[in-house]
Amino acid sequence: MSILPDSLTDELQFLVEEYELINTSILDQMTKFSDYCSKINRSIIKSCTQCGCVKIDANKNIFEDLHQFALDKKSTHCFGDLCPDCKELIEKNIGSALYYLASICNSLDLNLYDILIKEIQKVDLLRKYNIE
Repeated sequence: MSILPDSLTDELQFLVEEYELINTSILDQMTKFSDYCSKINRSIIKSCTQCGCVKIDANKNIFEDLHQFALDKKSTHCFGDLCPDCKELIEKNIGSALYYLASICNSLDLNLYDILIKEIQKVDLLRKYNIE
């Protein structure tokens, strides 16, 4: 590797570019990224339905007072703590999704670090009103 990375995101992108041999097509990368996003969702759902370490208690969000809503920790609808097995599986799937996200960035000549900086600036600017 001739260029030294300045950040963890740069290091991930460099390593993915250097060692990815199979999924070099943007189409493969997109479908693999989508697969791992689905696996993240599935592993969170299984932590509720099969393991039971986490409980989701969802109800209608009321936005009458946005400031109070932002302070309300129950608004995540998620209760409990992940057990070590569920946590490991979710982290593994998030890691794989990050791998394919870095791969997509490489294919499109995008810098993941720059994207993260722009997102941080946007969130900092909009703060609690960052609703998409």
